[in-house]
Amino acid sequence: MGNETYEELLRGASLRVTRPRVAVLGAVSEHAHADTETILGAVRERLPDVSHQAVYDSLAALSAAGIVRRIQPSGSVARYESRIGDNHHHVVCRSCGSIADVDCAVGDAPCLTASDDHGFVVDEAEVIYWGTCPKCQAASGASK
Repeated sequence: MGNETYEELLRGASLRVTRPRVAVLGAVSEHAHADTETILGAVRERLPDVSHQAVYDSLAALSAAGIVRRIQPSGSVARYESRIGDNHHHVVCRSCGSIADVDCAVGDAPCLTASDDHGFVVDEAEVIYWGTCPKCQAASGASK
């Protein structure tokens, strides 16, 4: 999230600074690719009385404002991350569901050049690589 404070990020996006929003930003920054329940748990460590709804509303507002990125690989619950604005991609384990960031292979954003854009003005591409993570590979190999 750069050198800006959470409060500055919120104000820069024309969002009101609230304790739940600041706590949600902190939780998303500390827990990359976390689901809503993980974020809720982390927020409640800071704000024990925060409601589910306040966390859901904060995530929705932060995602809509582009301060956090919401990703939802097929068959997975929504996940959130603070790495935004660079068109990176993800690799997802088919076994345990762990997610890791993957930078574009070449140049700024080569995936933005579609073979046929059908007249759309493309401003983002989402690529998800699927496979088996090292931990699940080791567990699979050990059980054979």
